[in-house]
Amino acid sequence: MRVTCAQMDMTLAAPDENFAHAARLIESAMAEKPDVIVLPETWNTGFFPRENLPALCDRDCARVKAELGGLAKRFGVGLVAGSVSNLRDGKIYNTACVFDRTGACIAEYDKTHLFTPMGEDEFYTPGDHLCRFTLDGVSCGLLICYDIRFPELTRSLTVDGLDLLFVVSQWPKVRAFHLRTLTTARAIENQMFLACCNSCGIAGETKYGGGSVLLDPWGATLAEAGEEEALITADCDLSILENIRSTIPVFRDRRPDLYHF
Repeated sequence: MRVTCAQMDMTLAAPDENFAHAARLIESAMAEKPDVIVLPETWNTGFFPRENLPALCDRDCARVKAELGGLAKRFGVGLVAGSVSNLRDGKIYNTACVFDRTGACIAEYDKTHLFTPMGEDEFYTPGDHLCRFTLDGVSCGLLICYDIRFPELTRSLTVDGLDLLFVVSQWPKVRAFHLRTLTTARAIENQMFLACCNSCGIAGETKYGGGSVLLDPWGATLAEAGEEEALITADCDLSILENIRSTIPVFRDRRPDLYHF
């Protein structure tokens, strides 16, 4: 599976501008001939405008489904459409949508762990379900930003087998090392490919770190971005998974009878 991450520099509180910019990035990414394109977290609003947030939100992801689902269909490409600030039933969620090559929305996920240090929990409602889906026959999962700090969430996704994990984020530069360390650990310990698409640029007082990365199950870097807006692409050779998992059978050797979490 060929994956392209679109590391996007978005404008805070400007959804029309950001939708247009995301469409341009997706069109540019098609030059890489990807099977799937990935966008970062809350790219429609940035992370996150406190003033007038409800008015800036998508409405039950209707615009994402119409515009980005339309692009997935037009280009015949899978699309992990990052996440958007999303108003649904009077509550705001941090919602990710996934589209297949026909433009159908095959998965939706509301961010589980809200980032309390920046007050995300004061504006957004946490999700209540995990996100697994199949894209081009590949078993995939999805996390949003702060979720990656909770290994029990990742393991809950992977214990029944997962080949590729997508992580979409708005991770600040000041803790960029944490993002790289955590994503590498999750890839190694769960023996899967991992695609992390982070944002870049400045929103309010926060500078976002970029550093989007594609990792193999050994934790080796297949492609990585710097701090500026960029497209990165790599091929995930899924044929290596069986040998890795048989060589170091961590899932077979688990002791869930002793785990209490």
